[in-house]
Amino acid sequence: MAALVILTADELKALNPLERQAARRAARQQPLARLILRTFLQRGGPISVEDIIAASPGSPPDTLHDALVALDDEDLIRVRGGQIDIAYPFSAGPTPFRVQLSGGREQHACCATDALGFAPMVGEPVEITSSCHHCGDPLKFAATPHGVGPDAEGVMVWFGKRGDEGCKAFDSL
Repeated sequence: MAALVILTADELKALNPLERQAARRAARQQPLARLILRTFLQRGGPISVEDIIAASPGSPPDTLHDALVALDDEDLIRVRGGQIDIAYPFSAGPTPFRVQLSGGREQHACCATDALGFAPMVGEPVEITSSCHHCGDPLKFAATPHGVGPDAEGVMVWFGKRGDEGCKAFDSL
């Protein structure tokens, strides 16, 4: 069973969550991060680090490697064995959160929150498929860039704790 952590207002402010969010948003706007996200969206993953370097002519490979390490350190992507297998919200591996985009393309989201963020990110309606954390019943509902549809009524997001990888996990609907 998870422990409930209670923080004082000062302890919560010391975490600087707004500064971290602003820094993460800014990092996602960098050309390299946008290239990675576009590539995941277009073809899925994993994406070879060498493919990203090849798609970035004019940038020294060492500089790109350093930038990829920085994105990984900031928990915006995950590089394993020369492959980018996670670029939030995308997961190259199967997860309990499948998102169907236009044209029938399907992607896996890293977590429940990421699945809910697909539609606003890509600017188009999506269909989210998962299962209930409590009973295991299948869940399927639409989301648009403006929010979820009426078929999501009663669906809640369950908050988990950080996994072994050290990244946040909102792991169930």
